Amino acid sequence: MNMKKWIEEIKTTEKKKAMPILSFPSVSLMGITVKELINDSDLQAKAMKLVCDRVNSLASVSMMDLSVEAEAFGCKIKVSDDEVPTVTNAVVTTPEEADSLVVPPVGSGRTGIYIKAMQEACKLITDRPVFAGVIGPFSLAGRLMDVSEAMVNCYIEPEMVHTTLKKATEFLIEYINAYKAAGANGIVMAEPLTGMLSPDLAAEFSEPYVKQIVDSVQTDDFIIIYHNCGNNTIQMIDSILNTGCSAYHFGNAVSMSDVLSKAPQNTVVMGNIDPAGQFKNGTPESITQVTTELLKNCSRYKNFVISSGCDIPPASSWDNIDAFFKAVDEFYL
Repeated sequence: MNMKKWIEEIKTTEKKKAMPILSFPSVSLMGITVKELINDSDLQAKAMKLVCDRVNSLASVSMMDLSVEAEAFGCKIKVSDDEVPTVTNAVVTTPEEADSLVVPPVGSGRTGIYIKAMQEACKLITDRPVFAGVIGPFSLAGRLMDVSEAMVNCYIEPEMVHTTLKKATEFLIEYINAYKAAGANGIVMAEPLTGMLSPDLAAEFSEPYVKQIVDSVQTDDFIIIYHNCGNNTIQMIDSILNTGCSAYHFGNAVSMSDVLSKAPQNTVVMGNIDPAGQFKNGTPESITQVTTELLKNCSRYKNFVISSGCDIPPASSWDNIDAFFKAVDEFYL
């Protein structure tokens, strides 16, 4: 599939489809746990297909599990039946540990499971693009160092951060290329930790590494959609756009109309219905209301695609998810 052409068609299509980051709520459709899902490639592929069969989405997005890459580097993770896994320890706490950090081969930990799941999903889903979920370089480095320590290290140990980032970026390029080889049409790269930085720090510690990844893997038939759900994204919008990604996805911490007013009209921008407040804890009535309001405020921008503000939580109500898609379809009637 020519993904560059796909992006261009989004901007010229009047009746746009939604593209939420929707994968983990599949557990309730399948009657399985999150723990089972993240450890089985067959279940992941079937889950993605089930979601596609149920909703009229612009594309399919695989598991947005931001523990996978850190686990491959040696981090321990906490797994539960109903929540997305989280990283529980740092593996880089000193400059010496950063220097000695070994870049793992692709396939380490559960990365092999996720790549195989993508390969199987691409055989099952043929009516829309299929995207893999991948963490961004600074967000990965933050998990390797501990999130709060990473923020401090940007000031007191910047070289340590850069060393970790270089190794994280090296791994991510190989990991993304493995997804490309598996048949994915692109990735959604989650770089949320960058949203906690100042614009100057984001320009130093995230932008060049994201751009290196983009320059290495993005082609006409394989694209990167950048995601950042931080509340500083408006202030660092120029740095974000400098990465050269094919599209950008923002969280509900910012005003979607504010983002769109600052983004070029030829740049596809996605977001930003509250995943926890609405998809998980809202009602069909409330999500219909906020979805319709967002579309009224932003649909005048031809480069806007409505989405969730971030990954939709596993325990989210399918009544709410269905109401979201119904509201989008009805708006564009």
